[in-house]
Amino acid sequence: MAKASEQSKEEFLRILYVGDSGTGKTGSLLSLVEAGYNIRMLDLDAGADSLVQLIKHHCPERLDQFDYIPLRDKFKADPVFGIRVNGSPKAYTRSIKYLDKWDDDSTPSEWGDKTVFVLDTLGSFGRAAFLWAQGMNPNAKDPRQWYGAAQESIRKVLELLTSPEFKTHVIVMSHVQLLEISEGVHKGQVSAIGKALGGDVPKVFNTLIQATSRGTGTNVKRTIATQPTAIMDLKNPIPWALDKSLDLETGLATVFKELIGK
Repeated sequence: MAKASEQSKEEFLRILYVGDSGTGKTGSLLSLVEAGYNIRMLDLDAGADSLVQLIKHHCPERLDQFDYIPLRDKFKADPVFGIRVNGSPKAYTRSIKYLDKWDDDSTPSEWGDKTVFVLDTLGSFGRAAFLWAQGMNPNAKDPRQWYGAAQESIRKVLELLTSPEFKTHVIVMSHVQLLEISEGVHKGQVSAIGKALGGDVPKVFNTLIQATSRGTGTNVKRTIATQPTAIMDLKNPIPWALDKSLDLETGLATVFKELIGK
């Protein structure tokens, strides 16, 4: 039995990081690069270039600290079926392969406390899982079978990423979808494959934060919210130590510093 008095701050962080498209989630990883962390990303949203350009601009000597693998299925136009996968869907199975062995043959679960694994984003990962499930059972009479298989597989992936055996920091990024919980009342939910999975995802993460954006043009203000809002049930283990709102440019580094205690 583990006594509370013997527990220290978290060694490896598991962070669910949500935000609408364009709020700066990917670019905000720059603060972790500047803090000395290595970032290794599975990029299913084709958005890694924004972080590459920020590193080139702010700290080009740190470019080698960012390593990403782009993964997207290929599509083609079909005169009968419309747009369909060109060949077999591979993005999901390749993602799983890289969770075991990266492209340099290193093992993600052994990267250690100076490396952050990033999944960008959970929604696109879910879409890839759905296409994989569809390809595995193309003759299913009930499409719910595809959703069920995709959701169960993603649950297992999240269990792996949040397990004690995965000795690497983890950030899973996701967009937010608004659900009407009663007439005129909406709540934000993690965007995944299906509503049921989206509601379950936060259960395996101790930290759920949100990138937000207000204003337009030169007056835009981007921040990271760390505590519950009217729309999103955010959370973190030490709400007394983290400000409710952090500057986007330095926020992730602050979150890491406070949660790890270094």
